[in-house]
Amino acid sequence: MQIRLDDIVKDKKTIGIGGHIRPDGDCVGSVLSVYNYIKTYYPEISVDAYLETIPNKFKFLMNSADLKEPVESDKVYDLFICLDCSDIKRLGPSGKMFENAKKRLCIDHHLSNESFADINYIIPDESSTCELVFNSMDEDKITTDIATSLYLGIIHDTGVFRYDCTHFSTMVAAGKLMGKGINFPKLIDETFYQKTFNQNKVTGCALEKAKLYADGRIIASYITMEEMAKYDVLPRHLDGIVSELRDTKDAEVAIFLYELEKGSFKVSSRATADINLAEVASRHGGGGHAKAAGFEVFGEPEAAIQGIVDEITPLLI
Repeated sequence: MQIRLDDIVKDKKTIGIGGHIRPDGDCVGSVLSVYNYIKTYYPEISVDAYLETIPNKFKFLMNSADLKEPVESDKVYDLFICLDCSDIKRLGPSGKMFENAKKRLCIDHHLSNESFADINYIIPDESSTCELVFNSMDEDKITTDIATSLYLGIIHDTGVFRYDCTHFSTMVAAGKLMGKGINFPKLIDETFYQKTFNQNKVTGCALEKAKLYADGRIIASYITMEEMAKYDVLPRHLDGIVSELRDTKDAEVAIFLYELEKGSFKVSSRATADINLAEVASRHGGGGHAKAAGFEVFGEPEAAIQGIVDEITPLLI
């Protein structure tokens, strides 16, 4: 189902926009691109965008300072746009405003999305939510700043076009965004590859602790709260560690855990093998894509890893 963003927003007086908790590049890029599109072409509309604190490396994006902290509120918007969320719980406190809205739109590409809005633009095979947002916009109205946000989301969810969610259409969209005058080399270097010294140190810690399972076909590691404190990093600074693990020769699945609170771990999983990690994640109340999924587990990290390995190993052909 193709949608036109202009047709959906043009008659609205108030619009809320929200993305998932612990926002990544695709979430931040899609939220800010939609927000800036509406602000630029529909100044008569009162629009608010809600996201948890975004990583510093994304704060150069146009109007990132306008982002509001998600809160539980009885506010009723004419339209609430949910971006890059596989279910309403992933909206966090903003979920209440989404439920209260007169009209609800969801744009997403997660395999586990069950179409929970009034209007659902969900294509699991698409590279990113930002590619879907690009398709929904009037191409002639995409400014350099809006293009920058969209390109950011595409490169982060495709691993700079390395993952097999990258399609011909993805490269066409990226090329058109490049044609809008974005500084794509700087964008890629500073938001995807560049790490602080402390991030490199904590990555080294995770790699040092990594272990192989299933005859080397699965690699896994974890970082505790104490280790995050030692290296003075936050959970959002751990982006990329699971991809580092994924790049290990002969490893077909990478698993990375980091501690959210004592005994509670966020799990990120990536695969090069032809398996469905979203199915595994859904058993734990999580979701995602076939080859990139996340969920939460509890207990001691090494025991938790072993349990996940035991679930995934039979899926490896």
